[in-house]
Amino acid sequence: MVNVDEFIEEAKAEIAEEIGDKHAVIGLSGGVDSSTAAALAYEAIGDQLTAVYVDTGLMRKGETDEIRETFDYMDSLRIVEAQDRFLDELEGETDPEEKRHIIGEQFIREFETVAREVDADYLVQGTIYPDRIESEGTIKSHHNVGGLPERIDFDGIVEPMRDLYKDEVREVARALDLEEIISERMPFPGPGLAVRIIGEVTEEKLAVAREANHVVEEELEEYEPWQALAAVIGKATGVKGDNRVHGWVVAVRSVESRDGMTARAQELDWDTLQRMQSRITGAHENVARVVYDVTHKPPATIEYE
Repeated sequence: MVNVDEFIEEAKAEIAEEIGDKHAVIGLSGGVDSSTAAALAYEAIGDQLTAVYVDTGLMRKGETDEIRETFDYMDSLRIVEAQDRFLDELEGETDPEEKRHIIGEQFIREFETVAREVDADYLVQGTIYPDRIESEGTIKSHHNVGGLPERIDFDGIVEPMRDLYKDEVREVARALDLEEIISERMPFPGPGLAVRIIGEVTEEKLAVAREANHVVEEELEEYEPWQALAAVIGKATGVKGDNRVHGWVVAVRSVESRDGMTARAQELDWDTLQRMQSRITGAHENVARVVYDVTHKPPATIEYE
């Protein structure tokens, strides 16, 4: 386990030295990784940092409002409304890796736009060690590692937490006095709900995935999972009222893990499973059924794409 106090001082010194008297932007998603990196960078270089939250349209329910409230102490916080641009770029794409690359490139273009406006030369990212391992090992491309485009208009990318595991990042977040809603938040993928939708990303699938994930996070909070999620995985027949429907299948997944490299599916009681399926099928008329994923990692990954 990393010595947290030493790490914080070393990370702040590294950020300050690398950026110098220049300006930097950081991509802020609201997850513990990017939030901790933002807090470190803000302590290191203060007003030289512009935090950029990009509303991709792929975020969790209420995410944007939560970001505004949590990071209102950062005067330079920028919230970029980019939903239409992301969905336009993703239109028609079904390949999981291509979806990740499209999202990674669009993120960079949004950061570059803000960087030009504030005359920033550096990009700070909340990349952590498992991100690098999974991207380098071709398990999947992370939007901030393997999903980056070849051309990037920054003098450098600063990744102060590149050697930390998730549990170590949480320790750093607590030491920096970040709110519990951030420090203890379960992981959420950088590409957002796009990787919880099998195949093409559409507004209807996003609406289903967003509400289903909200239900799952609420219902499973008492189980304290490493990660809990809902994914739209296809279509199947069902019955709504007196009508036969061909509606969406939502898979629920809840796992225990230390660092996300391996994971075990959680055992949930029947009443909890039934309550979730009732809420999810009742929230959207085109959801036909809900299933629970009992697969560990490996052989499965935690996310569906």
